[in-house]
Amino acid sequence: MKTSFIKRGAIWLGAAAVSAAMTTAAWAEPLKVGFVYVGPVGDHGWTYRHDQGRKAIDKAFGDKVKTTLVESVKEGADSERVIRQLAASGHKLIFTTSFGFMNPTLKVAKSFPNVRFEHATGYKQAKNVSTYAARFYQGRHIAGLIAGKMTKSNVIGYIGSFPIPEVVRGINATTLALQKVNPKATVKVVWVNTWYDPGKEGAAAKALIDQGADVIMQHTDSPAAIQAAQERGVWAVGQASDMTHFGPKSHLTAIIDVWDNYYVARTKAVMDGSWKSDDTWDGLKQGMLQMAPYNAAIPADVLAMAKKAQANIIAGTVHPFAGPIKDQMGKEKVPAGKNLDDGSLLSMNWYVQGVQGKLPK
Repeated sequence: MKTSFIKRGAIWLGAAAVSAAMTTAAWAEPLKVGFVYVGPVGDHGWTYRHDQGRKAIDKAFGDKVKTTLVESVKEGADSERVIRQLAASGHKLIFTTSFGFMNPTLKVAKSFPNVRFEHATGYKQAKNVSTYAARFYQGRHIAGLIAGKMTKSNVIGYIGSFPIPEVVRGINATTLALQKVNPKATVKVVWVNTWYDPGKEGAAAKALIDQGADVIMQHTDSPAAIQAAQERGVWAVGQASDMTHFGPKSHLTAIIDVWDNYYVARTKAVMDGSWKSDDTWDGLKQGMLQMAPYNAAIPADVLAMAKKAQANIIAGTVHPFAGPIKDQMGKEKVPAGKNLDDGSLLSMNWYVQGVQGKLPK
C-alpha cells in the first residue's frame, strides 16, 4: 500500500509513483484513488472522518491501491484545478468530499470519461459521477430529543456553516425533535459561512451562550464549539466524529459519519468493473451514521428515550419529519399521518416553527 499526501493542491510524486507510471503491464499497477478535502485532515470532524475512510481502503486492498489526499481545498476554481490534476495524473477513482465541489467535479468529469468520480452531499450525477451522503438528520433528531430534556434555559444554540438544504435540514430535524419533548424550547442559529474556522466557530458558540443557550449544536467541523461549551459550563453535541475528549463534561454525544464501508465497496467496484453511477443516501440502518457514546450525566430516562428513538428510526417506525409540520409562518408543510418525502428534504429551504430568525438567502 502506498499513500501520497498532498497539501493545498501541490502534488508530491515519489519514485514509487514514477515507477508505477512507467510500468508497461497496466493491469499490474495499483489503482490510484484520489481524495479532495475541504478542510485539514486534523479538523477532528468532517475531513478527519473521510480520511478514516481513505485509510480503510488502504487497509482493505494493501498494495493493490495507492491513495492520494489533497487537504484544505477551497470550493470553486481551486477545487477544479485540484480535481483536474488528480484525474490527469492517473487517478481512476476520485472522491470529492464537499458540497461546493459539485460543479467542479462535473466539469472535470466531462474531460475524463474513463475516470470514476464520487461526490459527497451533491445531487447532480453523470455517467461517470456518483453522489453519496448520509442521513445526518436522523442523528439530529436523536440529539434534539436529548437537548430538549437537558436544557434549562429552553434556548438551543446552533452554529450553521452555509444555508444549504443539508444544513437547514439538520436545524429543522433538531427543532422538531426538541419541541416534541419540550414545546417551550427554541433554536437560535448563528451562520459562520465556513466549514472550518475554529476562531469563528468558538466565537459563535460564545455568542450563543451569551444569548442564553445552554446546549450548543453545530454543523461545522472543528471542536472549538465543544471547547467553548466546556469553558462556559453548558452542554454541546459534536459533529462528524466523537469529540468527547475536547469537552468530556459538556459533550452529550455526536453524530458520527462512517464512510469506511462505502469507500471500500466503491473502490472494489472500480477494480472488478462493476462500478455504475448511482445516488446513495444511507443512514443509521445501513451504518453510515452512528451516535457517539452518551455522556454519563444524561439521566437514565433520557438515555432510554434516545436509544428507543434510534431503534425506531432503524426499524422505520419513526421518521424525523413526520407530520404535522408547520413552517415559521404557521403554514402547514406536512399534514398529520404523512412524512416529508426525500425530494422535499433534499431541497429544503425553509425553517420549521421554533427556529428563531430568518433563513439567509
